[in-house]
Amino acid sequence: MAKLFAVKPFSALRNEAVEEGEHTLKRSLGPVNLITLGIGAIVGAGIFVLTGQAAALYAGPAVALSFIVAGITCAFAGLCYAEFASVIPIAGSAYTYGYATLGELVAWIIGWDLVLEYGFGAATVASGWSGYVMSFLEQVGLTPSPALARWTTTWGNTLYFIHGQWVSATALVSGASTAGLPHVTGSFVLIAFVAILAVTAVLVIGIKESANLNSAIVFVKLSVIGVFLVLGIGFLLHHPHLAKMNWHPFIPPSDGHGHFGIQGIVAGASSVFFAYIGFDAVSTAAQEARNPQKDMPIGILGSLIICTVLYIIVSGLLTGIKPYTSLNTPAPVADGAAAIGAGWGVFMVDVGAIAGLASVMLVMILGQTRVLYTMAKDGLLPSWVSDIHPRFRTPWLVTIAVGILVAFLAAFFKIAFLGELVSLGTLLAFTIVCLGVWVMRVRQPDHPRPFRTPWVPFVPIAGMLISASLMVSTDLPAKIGFGIWLVVGLAIYFGYSTRHSKVQRSLKAEPAAASTGQD
Repeated sequence: MAKLFAVKPFSALRNEAVEEGEHTLKRSLGPVNLITLGIGAIVGAGIFVLTGQAAALYAGPAVALSFIVAGITCAFAGLCYAEFASVIPIAGSAYTYGYATLGELVAWIIGWDLVLEYGFGAATVASGWSGYVMSFLEQVGLTPSPALARWTTTWGNTLYFIHGQWVSATALVSGASTAGLPHVTGSFVLIAFVAILAVTAVLVIGIKESANLNSAIVFVKLSVIGVFLVLGIGFLLHHPHLAKMNWHPFIPPSDGHGHFGIQGIVAGASSVFFAYIGFDAVSTAAQEARNPQKDMPIGILGSLIICTVLYIIVSGLLTGIKPYTSLNTPAPVADGAAAIGAGWGVFMVDVGAIAGLASVMLVMILGQTRVLYTMAKDGLLPSWVSDIHPRFRTPWLVTIAVGILVAFLAAFFKIAFLGELVSLGTLLAFTIVCLGVWVMRVRQPDHPRPFRTPWVPFVPIAGMLISASLMVSTDLPAKIGFGIWLVVGLAIYFGYSTRHSKVQRSLKAEPAAASTGQD
């Protein structure tokens, strides 16, 4: 039983971190690349949708405080990730950190959970991305014909043609009749399928090319957000009375059911917390950073700070431009742009969301393949998973395999229900990393740390408690699905990984060597 909790020695981790040659990952990323990877993972559709919903349903104008609370929550985990990434610059992220401090079984569980966060997360994002592409095409007058429309939605889903757009039944006004409306039944989301394959091809070609593409996409979506900020600030400077009216009261009175008041701010923080998910993917690029000890903390914490500031400013402007009660719409930022006279608001938001979700897909698949690569290097997965292309210096076989799997998931299945499942895996990763930092401080207090998490054990304990409380608050079906996922993972671990684990083999070899020495 003790072997299941055997830790991976720091000496082995140090050797892996300094490996060079054509069969290793290529170190080519600087701090700017790492920051844009973080922004690419964090800033998606959340900034265009969650801001309005959280304001209207929970916090009112104080939604900006909700983003501050959520940002501080992520900062606890982010600080712990930063210490580990500087000490253990390995591509496995939370999996490797758990292996070094809490043992192999815990490492396997968290590695298996990261498949939920990255793999299924990318598929979910790809499905949403295709919807924004459809909206964009309709905005520019390129509405698909019925023959093409059936290839824009999942199998069995029905789309209705109304007001020049193809929409699902759930998007129709409640009680609206569909009788007589042109309709098609979906077969395959071709847009999502092609998008994932394109992202996969870029990731196979090289990490530098992938990072440069991500940086370009991040520039586009930040430009869209920047345009909204310039327009919004200019508008409120010329209409200060409107902001004063819409921001009063800044914290609306509580209704006693978690809406508005201090409780509403906390509930709003919980609802927007998931807009931050993805910053941990930066740590999976540790073996491809030129100076990981210095640059990994900059990438992780820098992206968190930038995104938190953006969320706060956007939410503050939005609630100043429009009454918070009117923001519970699918595109609140577009509505805000329209309210200040920018009628092209929907077009702008579609462009920003398309760019935002594209970079999320890229970073999620990048993170997934690097975690699997590291698990294979440890013997817990088949050796082909860690095969490095001699020219591109990327884990090409597993990247292709993951890309194809994610492409089919996004194209065939309605995976919106996986949202809470993805969040559960992420929160468990946060909990393990926070606990790991605390354990490492106790067991190896003198180990060199280029970056040190401040206020230990307060920061890791706070990170664990908040993450655990958010896990408890998820729906029962998500918990059941999560439990099933863990059972499947444990079956693989005990059926394959324990027999091929390099750490387990080394433990078996030690008694044999000692016995030979005694003889």
